[in-house]
Amino acid sequence: MEEKKKGVSEDWLAFWLAIVIFAISLLAYTGIDPLGWVVSTQEWTDSSKAIAPTGKVYQSLKGEITKIDGNKLTIKKPDGKEETVTVSDPTKYKVGDTYEKKGLSGFASLVLTYIFMAVVFTIGAALMRANIVKFNIGFFFVFWLSYLCWFIGHYAYFAATDAKKFNIPWSLKLTGEGGFIFALLLGLIVGNFFRGFAKFIGEALKPEFYIKTAIGLMGALLGLKAAQSFGLAQAVLFRGLCAIIEAYLIYWALVYWIARKWFKFSKEWAAPLASGISICGVSAAIATGGAIKARPVVPIMVSSLVVIFAVVELIILPFFAQAFLWKEPMVAGAWMGLAVKTDGAAFASGAVVDALIRAKAETAAGIKYEPGWMLMAASTTKLFIDIFISIWAFILAYIWCAKIESRPGERVSATEIWRRFPKFVIAYAVTFIVILLITIPYAPKVGSVEGKVNKIKKEITTIEKQLTQVTDPAQQATLTAQIDAKKKQIQDLEASAKDAKKIISQTSVSTAGTNALRVLFFLITFFTIGVMSDFRKLWEEGIGKLALVYLICLFGFILWIGLLISYIFFHGVKPPVITG
Repeated sequence: MEEKKKGVSEDWLAFWLAIVIFAISLLAYTGIDPLGWVVSTQEWTDSSKAIAPTGKVYQSLKGEITKIDGNKLTIKKPDGKEETVTVSDPTKYKVGDTYEKKGLSGFASLVLTYIFMAVVFTIGAALMRANIVKFNIGFFFVFWLSYLCWFIGHYAYFAATDAKKFNIPWSLKLTGEGGFIFALLLGLIVGNFFRGFAKFIGEALKPEFYIKTAIGLMGALLGLKAAQSFGLAQAVLFRGLCAIIEAYLIYWALVYWIARKWFKFSKEWAAPLASGISICGVSAAIATGGAIKARPVVPIMVSSLVVIFAVVELIILPFFAQAFLWKEPMVAGAWMGLAVKTDGAAFASGAVVDALIRAKAETAAGIKYEPGWMLMAASTTKLFIDIFISIWAFILAYIWCAKIESRPGERVSATEIWRRFPKFVIAYAVTFIVILLITIPYAPKVGSVEGKVNKIKKEITTIEKQLTQVTDPAQQATLTAQIDAKKKQIQDLEASAKDAKKIISQTSVSTAGTNALRVLFFLITFFTIGVMSDFRKLWEEGIGKLALVYLICLFGFILWIGLLISYIFFHGVKPPVITG
């Protein structure tokens, strides 16, 4: 394989890109929405209503004014939903008037998003010494073909969990994340049936760069979620760490033994194969190959297999989890992290299983789980695995130097471990910790107040029903006084949490923008993974025997041991439930 031109590593570029975008998002604490113009896509039957800017401040709004409270207007939109807006001069409006605000069109938001992504990734490509012209041409097709899949994936017949909501007779209930699958399938078609075109856009096929940047950004959203449910977050982190250590030690030893004992692979092949098949795919195979000084062809062949089987897992496992694990959602999430072997496919499968199981739980049991927690279980276990790669590389390097090859005087330095450490994980940790530290003093208070307010509102509703059933003036006065007193309680509670709610609201604005970009980075990762999976080329390189080992180990025991370990550590742990 042709050696790549030297430049800044994908790990460092992904780290800095994620950090810069995250820093921009923090401008939300100054009262603006710096990334609200990023496009978001909704389930649709009318394509004109499918896309809009992420931030409300950039969205168009039209509806009837139903309430005026100070400088806040409550607007009833045509779909029946209400939204509150703040105006500078409320005297211009009265209840019953039509309020209208022009915003950024969905198409303009989409174009701006493409331009932004093209610019930032072009900078990254330049630092990696890629051909900038070819990269931009390729990225044009990567983005728009990927987004077409995302758009189609949100078509209500594919995505809607409640077909009646869209007045349609049926839906596949894939949720909008079905667009990930469409992008992957389109990529596979391009990579295997339109190889000339795949080669034409080849300079932009950098799935590891895209997904590592997305992972860095993902920490921010998970930081907010962790602050809002800190006890559960602690359980996920601890259980994830325990699960990957146990799984890692079991997986690697078994695969290495099978490769050596049954298939007679040399140690040079067996070690990268064990790391690639059992743990972390491409990164682990490459790190292990370097640690034991294997020939370059060894980790390259293993990495090719990893991508192929990750695609297979990505298509199969989330739907298996939806069918059989929807009552144990966090088990399903952790299983994705332990079972799917590439970063891109593991995080993406976590996102898909999160959506599929939430949809199943809502339709089958009426339970509405908060989004993102199954993804957090998958990402936590996978990221712990990534972090552990450097440690494992050090262990293997030491064993190979001291025991296998026995080269006197050769040592593995701390510098070598740092060189192998996945740098993008640092961005994930930074964004996670920063948002957690910002919000943890305020989120519990907001959650407590909201819980009390919701309880009081239910009490008010009950009293109002009683009020409609009594005719005695004295009883009416008593009930009215009770309603007024409870409304005063709500006002006092909300006033006590005003500053805290402001911080949480600003954090939500900040993380909404970064999350919208993260989703799109995931999306183009799916497409590019598919394009790079040229099955014929890999077969011609003699990958058959390796594939047989992979197949036996993956479906013979790795998936099921991973499922058992996930069950042991995450059984009974449930995501927070959306109430109200």
